[in-house]
Amino acid sequence: MAEPLTRDPIAYQVRRAPRAKRVRVAVEADGSVVVLLPPRAAEREAGAAVRELRPWIERRVREATARARRMARPPGVVPFLGGELRLVDEAGRTRVHRRGDALLVPADAALQAEALERWYRRAARAEIAPRLDAAGPALGRSCTRLTIRNQRTRWGSCSAAGAMSFNWRLLLAPEEVLDYVVWHEACHLIHLDHSPRFWGLLAEHRPEYRGPQRWLRMNGAALALSGS
Repeated sequence: MAEPLTRDPIAYQVRRAPRAKRVRVAVEADGSVVVLLPPRAAEREAGAAVRELRPWIERRVREATARARRMARPPGVVPFLGGELRLVDEAGRTRVHRRGDALLVPADAALQAEALERWYRRAARAEIAPRLDAAGPALGRSCTRLTIRNQRTRWGSCSAAGAMSFNWRLLLAPEEVLDYVVWHEACHLIHLDHSPRFWGLLAEHRPEYRGPQRWLRMNGAALALSGS
């Protein structure tokens, strides 16, 4: 069925996905629409997919817009474990230093973005390591290696050998969300799956985990340093 003439077309980007076997449409955290095409697919298939999925795309764009509005902060302010830190520009500075509720940051915008991520990575390690140290004795297992990453879609992971990784962007969420993810991954030291036994173990140590889990599902895609 043809699109009504009164409806504006949906803007989208096309990306080739070497491993894709079918056309896939995604709505990014900022509300932009991306169509992933298999290597041999014709470009016209992207437009056909967008037209077919228009109601779903429009709903997801509305959700992304509402989420971004909820998480928005004024310029010069960044989130930190449920609170806020003010950015104070300092000429000549190359590293970020925290002073109370302020972050002293490089005045140069390009340097500032890189320095902020480095600071958040260091802060993530400082926040997560003691939480893992506390969870170890309670579970009878210990983390063998801790890595801080910048994944697009994962908040944490645990290998069979006990190596763990966490996304530094968790520090942009409330503290209870960070606690939930740390304990979620720590429980994988016992059950490397999402079986009823896993969820039972998590509930034993964090009975209120469903609230932070729901918050992360609803808002995680919008966790970004928008104030920088």
